[in-house]
Amino acid sequence: MHNALALNLVAKVMDWDNEIATREYAWLQLMSSMKYDGYSDFRAGVRFLESLVSWLRHFDPQDRAAAYALVKTRLVYVSGAEMQRVIETFIPEIVTPYLRRVVAGRLGIKPYEVWKTAEGSSAYQQHLRRCLFVGLSDGSRIDILRRANAGRLSQEQVVPMMNVDDEKWKGLSDDLQKELGPGATFDDVYLIDDFTASGTTFIRFPEDGPPKGKLAKFERIVSEAKARLNGAFPLAENYTVHIHHYISTTQARAALKGRIVEAETKLPNRNYGNAVVTEGLLLPATLKIGTVDAATETITATSSADDAFIRLCDRYYDQDLFKRLEKHCREAGQTTMRYGYADCALPLVLEHNTPNNSVPLLWAETNGAKGLPMRSLFHRRDRHG
Repeated sequence: MHNALALNLVAKVMDWDNEIATREYAWLQLMSSMKYDGYSDFRAGVRFLESLVSWLRHFDPQDRAAAYALVKTRLVYVSGAEMQRVIETFIPEIVTPYLRRVVAGRLGIKPYEVWKTAEGSSAYQQHLRRCLFVGLSDGSRIDILRRANAGRLSQEQVVPMMNVDDEKWKGLSDDLQKELGPGATFDDVYLIDDFTASGTTFIRFPEDGPPKGKLAKFERIVSEAKARLNGAFPLAENYTVHIHHYISTTQARAALKGRIVEAETKLPNRNYGNAVVTEGLLLPATLKIGTVDAATETITATSSADDAFIRLCDRYYDQDLFKRLEKHCREAGQTTMRYGYADCALPLVLEHNTPNNSVPLLWAETNGAKGLPMRSLFHRRDRHG
């Protein structure tokens, strides 16, 4: 659909007069070209404006102004270029300050003095080489991380997925010892992912079973490989694990820190010692359109302006969405998906996919079996249902 035609259709759906249409056209064209048209999961032949027309049409006329305002005033969209910048700053802004503090502590100097002497610089480089970087999903963008740090990181200290086989473990160990000498091990392991909204999926402790989540899975992988490989295993005893997300909410950060404390007693035989939680971009608590009471699943708006958006989430909702994702939702103690997974109530879209923690109003597609049909503005690829 040509941009001019799409803009005219938006104006018609919204019932704008010429003055309003002219003003909104400028904003829509700017945001489409700079950000929204780059969304990777628009259907063939569809970009943001076409998707917006279809999405707005599924609201009753009296609700379209609030729906449009949600997009214009509350939507946060992380583009591919913005995500790349967060990845590129990971080593210099997260890893480097940590290593300087550790090295300075060992040498008895101030962190800013580490690169003052050859001894400090050498100790820093050796400790950097003793860091292993592990991608936890496609979202960890290990390819970008490697390119951004060519010449700084060895290719043999970065692995794209946590399912490392025995041959790879041996190769990591051999390469590290060739560079740093016999017995050298990785002292720090960075587990990297793109985004966390709730923090609950990284590690959780069900009452009726073993620990679950990515950290629990990595622990099992390490324990099993360690038992098979004995001395050829490259991770140090009680290594420090760093849980790093390129983007995190304040809710997820608090939850992760709480789960890490819980793991100290519920993972008594864990392989790691200390655990550190970091993020490249911390989203403010005010990003949420409301805070949900877990006991009653009622929501309180973040601001008075968000009341209208909450009413949209409540009205334009199909409980069939919950039935489709029921197993996943019940693990989070939910009986509805009105406000997204773990009731995060986020107006957030990432360039490569929309998180299910965002309000389903933005991403859900249903037939209306148990409520009103839902139409997506940013279509989501869902691995849970």
